[in-house]
Amino acid sequence: MSSGAVRIEPPVHPLRGRVVLPGSKSITNRALPLAALSRGVSHLTGALKSDDTRYMAAALRLLGVRVEEPDETTFIVSSHGHLERPDTPLFLGNAGTAVRFLTAVASYVVGDVVLTGDSHMQKRPIAPLVTALERLGVHAEVGSSGCPPVTVHGTGSLPGGQVEIDAGLSSQYVSAVLMAAGRADAPVEINLTGHGLDAAGYVDLTVATMRHFGGTVEQTGPTSWRVEPGAYHAADLMIEPDASAATYLWAAARLTGGDIDIGLSPENFSQPDARAWAIIEQFPEMPAVIDGSQMQDAIPTLAVLAAFNQTPVRFTGIRNRRVKECDRIAALSMGLCRIRAGLAREEGDDLIVESAPELAGQTCPADIDTFADHRIAMSFALAGLRIHGITILDPGCVSKTYPNYWKALKSLGVTINDFE
Repeated sequence: MSSGAVRIEPPVHPLRGRVVLPGSKSITNRALPLAALSRGVSHLTGALKSDDTRYMAAALRLLGVRVEEPDETTFIVSSHGHLERPDTPLFLGNAGTAVRFLTAVASYVVGDVVLTGDSHMQKRPIAPLVTALERLGVHAEVGSSGCPPVTVHGTGSLPGGQVEIDAGLSSQYVSAVLMAAGRADAPVEINLTGHGLDAAGYVDLTVATMRHFGGTVEQTGPTSWRVEPGAYHAADLMIEPDASAATYLWAAARLTGGDIDIGLSPENFSQPDARAWAIIEQFPEMPAVIDGSQMQDAIPTLAVLAAFNQTPVRFTGIRNRRVKECDRIAALSMGLCRIRAGLAREEGDDLIVESAPELAGQTCPADIDTFADHRIAMSFALAGLRIHGITILDPGCVSKTYPNYWKALKSLGVTINDFE
């Protein structure tokens, strides 16, 4: 797919067919470092192969772990359970899970580890994680911006203890400490500061994956956990399809009155974004207020769908969407307003979509700036299923999590014109 632009042509028939989803990014990028901390050989099947997971795999190789890729959906991770000091900084692109999880895991390296990324990554906060690791006895440094690059002065161990974490910007801080704590010298007790935890389902994914590799972790309260010291053990894992990717296909089917088989029922996903199905199913009568705190990567999908809803929709609980691959609240508002002035607006950290179902079938020439964000690109492609003239800039950014997204739409009969 060209890195320039693609224009989506609204299909003349409902979209029907079968699409094989990529594996879950969230589970793949948890299983890889846990397998690296385990002694033995782990087979991860059904895994995602995308920019984010390849950055993770490449970094683990630099840390002395053998990571093989015998086919398009398998990683074979062979490890002695310890990590080596890399000769070069770990470059992790804009993979938030990779940089945050490996910052914690790097405590098990003897020596300095530098973790960095592209210009987008260098705007994504990581200071709360560094602060939490310092309190557990890990010496790490981050610049005045509070964003990568990060330097971890590893000693080969994590002393353990009690720590409070401010997870207001990302649940990944909690997941990073949890995973590293499974190999600590002493029990680790984690308590959150603030008012609850957005995206709690992703922490549940972390706990489940830790247990799969032999970790001992208990949730002791709504926002507290205790991890017992021990060792991870190699394990095979079949990774389920990506629920965030599923939301685009569910929405595409609803928008066109079609039926797309993705091979797994919504209720059978363990990932939190699958909760979006209950809202997508209500289209075009979606709720007036949608709390996005526990299905955050589905918000771009739901926001574009809301443009064709019968009534306006306010999205709440999405504050930390401002520090993802881009400021997604601003990007969604801007993109929707390019389709029609006033179609969306920001109120504080809420997003209001002034639904306009009459747009369906109209020609509204709009060049959508994706800000190199895969979810902005994939969600606004949905608008092109109902409106003529939707052009997605930098369509190649979908390679971050769903490299075959455009092929999937084409396989369903969507015409996509490629422009340089």
